[in-house]
Amino acid sequence: MKEEEKIFLIAGLGNPGKQYAETRHNIGFMVLDQLAKKLGTEFRRMQSKAMVTQSQYAGHRLILAKPRTFMNNSGQAIGALARFYKVPFENILVIYDDADLDFDVIRLRPDGSSSGQKGMESVIQLLGTDQIPRLRIGIGRPPGKMETPAYVLLPFSIEEKEVLPFIINRSMEAVFEFIQNDIDAAMNKFNQKTP
Repeated sequence: MKEEEKIFLIAGLGNPGKQYAETRHNIGFMVLDQLAKKLGTEFRRMQSKAMVTQSQYAGHRLILAKPRTFMNNSGQAIGALARFYKVPFENILVIYDDADLDFDVIRLRPDGSSSGQKGMESVIQLLGTDQIPRLRIGIGRPPGKMETPAYVLLPFSIEEKEVLPFIINRSMEAVFEFIQNDIDAAMNKFNQKTP
């Protein structure tokens, strides 16, 4: 018997504008761009304050979204899209940077607090629940006495840029695992330091 088609909302967080495109805070956007490319689609349409495209994977319908609200108001777009497409909370995956994780680490979680990440905080607030699966991508701690808000808006270093494609690819694989199986399967497979 064929598995019933489900709908998923995969959202990458970041800031709109060329000046932010290559910054650490935009790794969520970078993953979504590669995801769209891999699925043979492009972000051409604006809906509910987000750049949106649709695709299929493993027999399921995907809504890919990059909020255009700036990081701290990401929940406005994700909340509106989740309601419009009637996406169950467990089928939403939010992808964003995390300064508390080492640069080459990714972590999936099924729920929990935002741990101070303003974009995720907005998503939790606007959806009215913290039961939202998320994929956190480590960007490492700021050097010296630099404050985190300034650090996340810096571009990746030359050394980091060499490793970035591998991290983005691994993040995409985690997204596909989440869609095909579930958050637990994705956690079991990907919640470890990258080799």
